Amino acid sequence: MRRALPLPALALAGQLLSALSLAASLGCAGYHVVGARTGLGDVQRVAVEPLLNRSYEPGVERMVTDALVREFQRRGGASVVRNPAGADLVLSGVVQPLITRSRSFSSVELALEFEVELRVELVARRPDGTLVDIDRSVLRDWELYLASADVEVERKNREEALRRLSALLATRVHDALSERLAAAQ
Repeated sequence: MRRALPLPALALAGQLLSALSLAASLGCAGYHVVGARTGLGDVQRVAVEPLLNRSYEPGVERMVTDALVREFQRRGGASVVRNPAGADLVLSGVVQPLITRSRSFSSVELALEFEVELRVELVARRPDGTLVDIDRSVLRDWELYLASADVEVERKNREEALRRLSALLATRVHDALSERLAAAQ
């Protein structure tokens, strides 16, 4: 003899059926997940030229360049190529001087935290020489890092903050280019 499902199980099955029908109807209505493989419009190949370093922080230009390359590889909408002549879009630019400020202090006026500001000037150029505008507001941000009496620890904290900033700016650059290039299609 078959037993009937308990009332909570029927309610759960009804909710599941409603959720599935809603998902199916949204899929048929043209909604889709915004994402990776469609974001750069007609751009299939991107070249990221090594950035110039106008700051006094050694290696920060490599950090930002590597973050840009990783972001474009991670998103997968276009392949990253080494040769700018074979690219549909070439990124180049300059890391501006870093700005460091004390942000919080102890009761005896020792710095507890510092803020480092990373500013980058980037140019996105198509093969025909036309520029793709990148919103300047995405090209700068700041990060806090802890001060330390140990010089090596403080240097490491600053480096980690710059790595986080590089990754953040790379994500923002990709998003800004995605919006611009998708709108141009």
